Amino acid sequence: MPLTVHQFPCLDDNYGYLIRDEATGLAATIDTPDATAILKELDKLGWKLALILNTHWHPDHAGGNAEIKAATGAEIVGPKEVTRIAPLDREVAGGEVVSLGATNFQVIESGGHTLGHVSYFDAADRIAFVGDTLFALGCGRLFEGDAAQMWASLQRLAALPDDTKVYCAHEYTASNARFALSVDDDPAVKARTEQIFAARERGEPTVPTTIALEKATNPFLRAPALAGRVGAAGKPDHEAFGAVRAAKDNFKG
Repeated sequence: MPLTVHQFPCLDDNYGYLIRDEATGLAATIDTPDATAILKELDKLGWKLALILNTHWHPDHAGGNAEIKAATGAEIVGPKEVTRIAPLDREVAGGEVVSLGATNFQVIESGGHTLGHVSYFDAADRIAFVGDTLFALGCGRLFEGDAAQMWASLQRLAALPDDTKVYCAHEYTASNARFALSVDDDPAVKARTEQIFAARERGEPTVPTTIALEKATNPFLRAPALAGRVGAAGKPDHEAFGAVRAAKDNFKG
């Protein structure tokens, strides 16, 4: 039976995700950006929370762990780095599997934004929760890792099936789109950015996206093709990516 995803905005630009394994009725939250909002949505849905699945340690991803565990008794699962701000019941790393009822999530190493960041992939339903590693038309800042680590992480995600739905943690897409237009004149990028600006004008989310769409239009995944535009012609792929990331960090548009 399929996995149901309930998406809702919280904080300034985060998305909360409550997911439910329809075979068993068990639910999980992907990260805990806003405990009050998550508990309110749980109550509205009438779902029983079994798991908290953390992607990384930042407070807008793990800061609500204690409050939600106290209210629901849910098991907290995540990479070791989460213990910097909250206890874990189960530590996981890339290559492991986490089960929510009949739904199995592959844990994918996706460090770079933070060193121990992980993503969760449900192969049966082609759904990936990628935290702050991959965004619609973007990727996370390199707060702890380097370009080589993040490029390797993005390549792991890019290797997922093209029709995989990608749920990222923030609504950054309009800003990402403005940057994409500054470095990439591909017609597909222009067409996508027009759709994004129109959707945001209507107040509609731009998430989820798909792996295929990101490979076709995301400047960070397209970095080798854009190397000449960012002063990295002839450089290794990870250095081209690093140049695109640096350009975004300095972008004022």
